[in-house]
Amino acid sequence: MADTIASSLVGKTIIITRAELQSSELFEELSARGANVKLLPLVSFAAPEDYAPMDAALSSIDSFDWIFFTSSNAVQAVERRGEELGRSLNALPKLPPAAAIGPATSGAAEAAGFSVEYVATEHSGAGLARELGAELRGRKVLLPRSDLANAELPAALRKCGALVTEVVAYRNLPPSSTDRGKVEECLKDGVDGILFYSPSAVQNFLELLGSERIASFQGRVLMVAIGPTTANALSCAGIQRIARAADTTTKAVVEALEGHLARTKKRSVGGAKEA
Repeated sequence: MADTIASSLVGKTIIITRAELQSSELFEELSARGANVKLLPLVSFAAPEDYAPMDAALSSIDSFDWIFFTSSNAVQAVERRGEELGRSLNALPKLPPAAAIGPATSGAAEAAGFSVEYVATEHSGAGLARELGAELRGRKVLLPRSDLANAELPAALRKCGALVTEVVAYRNLPPSSTDRGKVEECLKDGVDGILFYSPSAVQNFLELLGSERIASFQGRVLMVAIGPTTANALSCAGIQRIARAADTTTKAVVEALEGHLARTKKRSVGGAKEA
């Protein structure tokens, strides 16, 4: 168990906006370091409205040279649909090598039966394309993603000369009035840090609270972005105090939180001494 005395998280209220099933390890680690942790899933998922493109891709998955995963949700969606079609990935004689956006996604892909040949150094989809570069020319790449994923990655892959098959593996659902009540409940006693794992979570948070309310957090609440695209979404929303985790692992997220909060505390104490 972590030493709560040494942690800058002691007594801090931290909100995790990821799905509960994906947050258990982080919840336990932050709690062990003395934080008051609240779960506030801001993104929920559903099956594609039309499975035909994904089913066609899975029926000929052995014809692809690569499969690119930009989230563990995409891995799980592919794995689940394969089982529904009676094509369990672990039972297939040949799967394309996988490339993953980060270590957590890589771990999910390995568990699903894929051999992960590359993990992005820069944890972004565009980073994957840049880093693999010429390796992709003329290669057939399967890209299962969310219905709201931006066009940057497939465009970058095609610029490298890849033959891209992009399919919707799952849909992101918009927030509801029930979600608004959950947000208010989490915020009512104050908050020190909020963790965002995707641009969709940032967008839904903005929709639920509004830009003026978000602006009131400026300088008081630390926003932690997991990944560069999430950091960019927060920046575009006008957030200035952003800590960026090196990757999606629990270790990286905790380090980003503790490091930033410790520096903030040090500056505050130093300022008090100078006054």
